[in-house]
Amino acid sequence: MALTLIMFIQLNDLLPLYFDPSKKTSSEIWGKQLTFQNGEYIKIVAPSGSGKTSLIHFLYGLRTQFSGTVLYDTIPVKEINKEQLALLRKDSISIVLQDMRLFNEETAFDNINIKRQLNPYHAPEKIEEMASRLGIKDKLHFKCKTCSFGEQQRIAIIRSLMQPFDFLLLDEPFSHLDNKNSETAMELMLEEAKSRNAAIIFADLERIDYFPFTRLYHL
Repeated sequence: MALTLIMFIQLNDLLPLYFDPSKKTSSEIWGKQLTFQNGEYIKIVAPSGSGKTSLIHFLYGLRTQFSGTVLYDTIPVKEINKEQLALLRKDSISIVLQDMRLFNEETAFDNINIKRQLNPYHAPEKIEEMASRLGIKDKLHFKCKTCSFGEQQRIAIIRSLMQPFDFLLLDEPFSHLDNKNSETAMELMLEEAKSRNAAIIFADLERIDYFPFTRLYHL
């Protein structure tokens, strides 16, 4: 497969296997045909239990327990082998996971730099610059297990921005942050997405005023 970047992500009649088909009736995502393109800012409002994390995992190829299809351009995610999927995650699609998945015994700097080393979009100095902007510069050389949940969330956000991407997927990225820190982090992510003409797909429990979505869906 020659796919090296993603111009659009398409959903066709998508539904988790563990959901009743009746979910399609009330959802603006499940059971629908949708296309998300580069440069768009997609907001997905998703109450607890509606499958928000499942959706983000499906879009990233982490899980495949769904009916219907998720396509990167014209290629179904289920048909992409592990090696090609790893390349796409390195080059074209980034994510901030709700559970963050940091290496707790490694420093904040090393957790962030892992992504940068895989495909150096930014110089190493950018890590310190972003950390300073998000108020965690003094935590860079501490092990992640010693950082608060809010600090860990900012580490995960910076990590996601170290690589090139056409799509940035966000699963409740601010659940441990206050409004001021959330807004600052969002500003940074928007700047980075704009510089790449990348899309942001942002799933959260409610609308957020400082995310200038181009489309809004209720899951």
